[in-house]
Amino acid sequence: MEMQQFYYDNKIVKKFIYATIVFGVVGMLVGLILATMFLFPNMTEGISWLSFGRLRPLHTNAVIFAFVGNAMFAGVYYSLQRLLKARMYSDFLSNLNFWGWQLIIVAAAISLPLGYTSSKEYAELEWPIDIAIALIWVAFGINMIGTMLKRRERHLYVAIWFYLATFITVAVLHIFNSLELPISAMKSYSVYAGVQDALVQWWYGHNAVAFFLTTPFLGLMYYFVPKAANRPVYSYRLSIIHFWSLIFLYIWAGPHHLLYSALPTWAQNLGVVFSVMLIAPSWGGMINGLLTLRGVWDKVRVDPVLKFFVVAMTGYGMATFEGPMLSLKNVNAIAHYTDWIIAHVHVGALAWNGFMAFGIIYWLIPRMTKTSLYSIKLANFHFWIGTLGIILYALPMYLAGFLQASMWKQFNPDGTLTYGNFLETVTQIMPMYWMRAIGGTMYLAGMLTLVYNIIQTVRAGEEVEDELAEAPALETIKSGRLKGEKYHSWLERKPIKMAVFATIAILIGGIIQIVPTIMVKSNIPTITSVKPYTPLELEGRDLYIREGCVSCHSQSVRPFRSEVERYGPQSKAGEFVYDHPFLWGSKRTGPDLLRVGGKYNDNWHFNHFWSPQSISSGSIMPSYKWLFDNKPMDVSMTQNKMKAMKSLGVPYSDEEIANGPKDLRTQAVAIEESLKNDPDFVKSYADSKNKAIARGEKFVPMNEREIVALIAYIQRLGTDIKVKE
Repeated sequence: MEMQQFYYDNKIVKKFIYATIVFGVVGMLVGLILATMFLFPNMTEGISWLSFGRLRPLHTNAVIFAFVGNAMFAGVYYSLQRLLKARMYSDFLSNLNFWGWQLIIVAAAISLPLGYTSSKEYAELEWPIDIAIALIWVAFGINMIGTMLKRRERHLYVAIWFYLATFITVAVLHIFNSLELPISAMKSYSVYAGVQDALVQWWYGHNAVAFFLTTPFLGLMYYFVPKAANRPVYSYRLSIIHFWSLIFLYIWAGPHHLLYSALPTWAQNLGVVFSVMLIAPSWGGMINGLLTLRGVWDKVRVDPVLKFFVVAMTGYGMATFEGPMLSLKNVNAIAHYTDWIIAHVHVGALAWNGFMAFGIIYWLIPRMTKTSLYSIKLANFHFWIGTLGIILYALPMYLAGFLQASMWKQFNPDGTLTYGNFLETVTQIMPMYWMRAIGGTMYLAGMLTLVYNIIQTVRAGEEVEDELAEAPALETIKSGRLKGEKYHSWLERKPIKMAVFATIAILIGGIIQIVPTIMVKSNIPTITSVKPYTPLELEGRDLYIREGCVSCHSQSVRPFRSEVERYGPQSKAGEFVYDHPFLWGSKRTGPDLLRVGGKYNDNWHFNHFWSPQSISSGSIMPSYKWLFDNKPMDVSMTQNKMKAMKSLGVPYSDEEIANGPKDLRTQAVAIEESLKNDPDFVKSYADSKNKAIARGEKFVPMNEREIVALIAYIQRLGTDIKVKE
């Protein structure tokens, strides 16, 4: 049989590995800064683009899409070529994938701190960047499928099934969740509203975890663990069951993020059932990976790569056991909105994704540079300090979560809340936040150790060059299934058919959950007293989104006695019909705000945004002094925003839109007048006016500043629902 010579493209793998390392340091450093902000909330006071609310989505995007994303691409580009015995389909598409992805990351790193955000968790980037992501992702998919079609290996190995499912599902999720109506170059509104937006978002959010952080890394596990252990995968049959059951079940589980919310109960229950079922395929994958190491556990003691892989697979097992448990309603009632969820997420991210990435890097770089790792001792040090960092991060957060939940729900004998002031629950968990910062520091120290070790390894090795390989050409089989060939073996040599079947498997759950919620009106009963936001409130809501307030405050009251007592009546689906996007939140670092309107006067909110600690001693909320700056609020797009909302179904009349700027100013002036009830405000306002005039600056009245719009929005929250005392 004639052998064909070709070159594996190692240079693209090298680029993605270097990007993984750089963005790993950046993403983890931003995470550590955020952890420190819980301890020193005003450490970046007055610098809007370094505020917690704007940096938090930068951290999640940097870790998920920059660090983990680049590691995924590096592993896929290396393993795919060798599994298919072919160079990537197109060097141009490979490089377009790399440079396009890095430009997207840079665009995120610039736009998010500047406040350009859709507020949808893990999908915060605005519409032009969303389009770029779709295009680059499609380029990656074309390159991958093109390589499959020109392969020299007949059967598609299990890792490739997971890569294929990743490409298909992420494309579907991203496109449907990112359907938005552009208002300007960097502003848009989700086409979905309220409950429907929440369902689509967490269908995306949960499955971004499933199909960006899990399935591609399971594919990498199936390739790199056997390679590092020099053992075959434990069970081929188990891998088939693992793959198909995982991709079918995962897509249904999104609603477990919305338990006890205004989402229809049937959708919540479907999410719970499929979430619990997910234990089986998830643990099937973990067992398949760990049992691949049978007979070589003695090697684990001395090989840092295998150490990283073992802890990664164990972390995956822990996170995928905990996830279904958290989807049970009685457990979710305790954990949701607390730091327990933060611990859960980071066990998966730090152990599963982080340690898999580290193991892959330590395995790949010496082979690509034709040398040995600079220091096994440093790699082992990285492993141990990283493992200890995970433990010191996660355990205090679990404890903080339990403490929060128990304090939120405690009652006195007379029926009043034991801890009626939310801040009492915050001050109790501050020691846990210190421990988290220490754990994060240790994990980052391990990452920096990797940086030094890899630099020294690359320096000692050869330049990374494309690798010469040879394999016989693939013979064409004209008939269908070969004699004695099992159905799945036949499917494994049909990449297009496998892609079609995988697409059907992932679409079923999404269609059954989302279509009825959007199409059947009885799922979202309307409430006649709920009216659209006024122009000023609409601008204030956009400021709330810009500043990332949703990162720390929820707007969803669950039907628990403790929450109704603390916040007010439970949420109702009809309250959110004009909310594009929804802002239910997923974490309560501060209290829920759904019913906060009218609870405090305008001066309280004014002073609270200026200096939270002066109003609430012990608060860890940062100040928002830039909202008070002597510059006018941008209201040039107000009418366009109202028109866009109208086109999305919000019942603004043409007259209301035409009078939008006038109505905005009238309400703003009314808020300024109410602020003048405070003598201190009158005095400081007069002083600032005199100083501005003395400096020759134009003085902007308070009613034209951003703080007034934000106060208007906060004061509106929950006031549409009329409730007897």
